[in-house]
Amino acid sequence: MNRLPPPEWIVSPGLTDYAAALADMDTRAAAIHAGEGRERIWLLEHPPLYTAGTSTDPAELLDPRFPVFDAGRGGRYTYHGPGQRVGYVQLDLTQRGRDVRAYVSALEGWVIDALALLGVEARRAEGRIGIWTDDQNGREAKIGAIGVRVKRWITLHGFSLNVAPDLTHFGGIVPCGIAEFPVTSLAALGRPASFADVDAALASTLTAFLDKLPPSD
Repeated sequence: MNRLPPPEWIVSPGLTDYAAALADMDTRAAAIHAGEGRERIWLLEHPPLYTAGTSTDPAELLDPRFPVFDAGRGGRYTYHGPGQRVGYVQLDLTQRGRDVRAYVSALEGWVIDALALLGVEARRAEGRIGIWTDDQNGREAKIGAIGVRVKRWITLHGFSLNVAPDLTHFGGIVPCGIAEFPVTSLAALGRPASFADVDAALASTLTAFLDKLPPSD
């Protein structure tokens, strides 16, 4: 098998409008499907907002203090905002294996590996999608979320990683439908990092992530 070329790597400065990002993702997905665009890893930051996935329970929107968007991805309510690194991962699974579960697992593993480079021991949790660690009180807490959509075998959306967001902003929702566990961040764990630090860790572990999605025959 031949190794596929690496995806385009884009980092957007400042805050990116969410609706514009959704439209851009759809445009890129169509181009990838048509063989007219490269796969892409797009790292960005959004203004404060809540997103609703396809399994959303309206009762879990506790306080709509920020705009609420229909994301079109799987999952329930999530928060995006300043201090959170969002990664939109657009890959062609016809080239990297038509196995959505394997893709989600690899995506989780990528964020876990990047966090290890930043001094945080993170893990998966049985029956709970996302990235988990122990907070400074020893409680299991969520530090990253996973939410994906696959359209014509092109992936959309991806992950969010809490670098230094205002954690009180999560109080307007039941994050990902899981009320019994808190959320945390690199800053709250006493592991302050810049977006440049986080992006460098993600770049360093990108090849290992892609290697878990071997090119299709």
